[in-house]
Amino acid sequence: MPHAKLTIDVPAETWIGDVSAQHPDLRFEVVAAMPGEDTGIALVRLRTDDPLSIITEIRERADIDELELLWKYEDEALLQIESSNPLLLLPVWRSGVPLTTPFEIQDRRATWEMMTSNSRLSRLRTQLDEFGIGFSIEFVRDVGASQADQLLTDRQQEVLFTAAENGYYQAPREATLGDIADTLDIANATCSDVLHRAEGHIIHWFIDEHMRVEVG
Repeated sequence: MPHAKLTIDVPAETWIGDVSAQHPDLRFEVVAAMPGEDTGIALVRLRTDDPLSIITEIRERADIDELELLWKYEDEALLQIESSNPLLLLPVWRSGVPLTTPFEIQDRRATWEMMTSNSRLSRLRTQLDEFGIGFSIEFVRDVGASQADQLLTDRQQEVLFTAAENGYYQAPREATLGDIADTLDIANATCSDVLHRAEGHIIHWFIDEHMRVEVG
């Protein structure tokens, strides 16, 4: 089962492609996405100094059917957006490949990670080509029961192993998130984010492997 990471050129004609090109320092985090043939719905976290001006800019686009502000706090906001131009997600929907979320978009570049079959990954590449969406493959790794360590970057492994060694996963816990961050000399938020992503990769891998064994 391959674990792949792709960098996607977000089409300029989509709302998120255009807005991210207009504001290259702006970071979008797609928390969840539900694509369809004619519409796409996504939960998007927005990080910027002035979220309201960006929200207004997004709302005024012709391809935005509905925008709901779910919450806003200082330089962050969470939006639920329905768009009539789900071009970015159509290749994913048509190829039947589940994306690992959240994924980030900045300056018209999206980073996608996925674990799927070789045939579906090949189908995704074909769909991206057919829609004229540029992409580059960062890596494709074969993940088996004895290869779980390949799921994680070196940084994720470092943080995860440090947390385990210091008793973060013991019950009751022998170390807090702050203790782990202090040991690694990183911010609490950074430590939390890296751990969350590492745990997410491992959980997705475990579920996929379990389902593969059950089906086999």
